[in-house]
Amino acid sequence: MGETHEGATPHTAAPPPSPAAPDAPAAVDAPAPPPTAPPPTADAPEPDVWAKVLKAISAFGPPITIGAALLLYFGWARSDAQARAMGLDVSMFGYSAQDYMLRSISSLFVPLVVLFVLAIAWLVGDRALRRMLDAGRHVRAIRTVALIAVVAGIVVALALAVGAFASPPVPPLYGPYLMALAVLVATWGSRLARAARHPGGAPSQGRVLETTLVACLVTLLLFWGTAEFAQARGQQLVQSLERGVDSLPRGILYSATPLSIAAPGVEEESVGTEESPLYRYTGLRLLVVSGGRVFFVHDGWTRAQGHVVVIPDDDSVRFEFQN
Repeated sequence: MGETHEGATPHTAAPPPSPAAPDAPAAVDAPAPPPTAPPPTADAPEPDVWAKVLKAISAFGPPITIGAALLLYFGWARSDAQARAMGLDVSMFGYSAQDYMLRSISSLFVPLVVLFVLAIAWLVGDRALRRMLDAGRHVRAIRTVALIAVVAGIVVALALAVGAFASPPVPPLYGPYLMALAVLVATWGSRLARAARHPGGAPSQGRVLETTLVACLVTLLLFWGTAEFAQARGQQLVQSLERGVDSLPRGILYSATPLSIAAPGVEEESVGTEESPLYRYTGLRLLVVSGGRVFFVHDGWTRAQGHVVVIPDDDSVRFEFQN
């Protein structure tokens, strides 16, 4: 029992674990450092320049405001040209801003559709060319196309500007619109040429300022073109009125007092009695109702020899209209 065998290792008890100090703070993991952005490289993608341009333009007028101003200005310019061709002043009609805008929609519908179609075609073509540049295909051909666009745009814009400021001016009807298109083509060609020379390169510092100035110039040219187009449209409306005056609604006026209308072809007839006088006027054609007044032209109205009759739209005169 008490013998110890040779070579056996005596068993010893493991020491008990030491108790943790009650005042020792628990270990806390240190927060990871925030990730840092990689330094910019020459291959960094170009930022959205047009977004910055639109932000800069919004300081003096967002695109919706500019579009509404174009509609309002076109409506006023067209009405002013039409009124002056008839020997009147546009303020006599008392049109409101809403009237001017509604009158411009029918005339600007086709030009706006053409403008949007051209813009969509330009976007599709620009994206296709830039994809070719990114893939390294047809770089030399694209660079040649860009340089041709720059030269052609500058030449056309300068030629139209010289014609517009010559004495007498000889611009076509759509001259300002063509100038705006030429400026856009030259700017686009310059951008495409830079992209072809330095594909994936960092944008220049003055890119936003350059695009903002181009946008301002194009906006001014659009207003100029709108004025020219509105003047021509107003003249066309007066010519159409002269040819188709018989197609306007026929107006018959009844009044208790003589109106003394001296327009050619207008006849006055007494249809009342001595106790209740009543006068009827025929030979008038309705032109427009606006500003609390009714405007008539007479049968056979022309710009050379024509009268515009203005009657207050109140209870003193009764109106009847016929086809």
